Amino acid sequence: MQISSRFTLAVHIFTCLDTFQNEYKVTSDFIASSTNVNPVIIRKILLRLKAAGLVQVARGTGGTTITRPLSEITFLDIYRAVECVEDNKLFHFHENPNPQCPVGKNIHNILDDKLQRVQDAMERELQAITLEDVKEDLEKYLQQQN
Repeated sequence: MQISSRFTLAVHIFTCLDTFQNEYKVTSDFIASSTNVNPVIIRKILLRLKAAGLVQVARGTGGTTITRPLSEITFLDIYRAVECVEDNKLFHFHENPNPQCPVGKNIHNILDDKLQRVQDAMERELQAITLEDVKEDLEKYLQQQN
């Protein structure tokens, strides 16, 4: 199982928005030049972030801005905004286990709580990391390179 690149792209987008907001008009084309991803994909992610209330996107070439302080935006906020998780469930269960089989009949009872614990642990970790943490790490790396 692998989470799609939408999540890491979204974090990259936020980092560009914060880093370049005072120097450039940060547009999808600008972000695409940093991510090396098609601007159409960037725009789709920005629309999801906008729908979640995490960014504001000006029409045309107006640029994008972050709606609240980085310390108030967690990785979980971003994950929920950009990942397509059906019914808020990380794990998709196979549809029709055989009710006549002793394993098939009981597999939900065996796995559901365990899978929920795994999802809860992942979400706790995502909740603990903010975009402010990312900004601080970027600043450290930039200082080391100078």
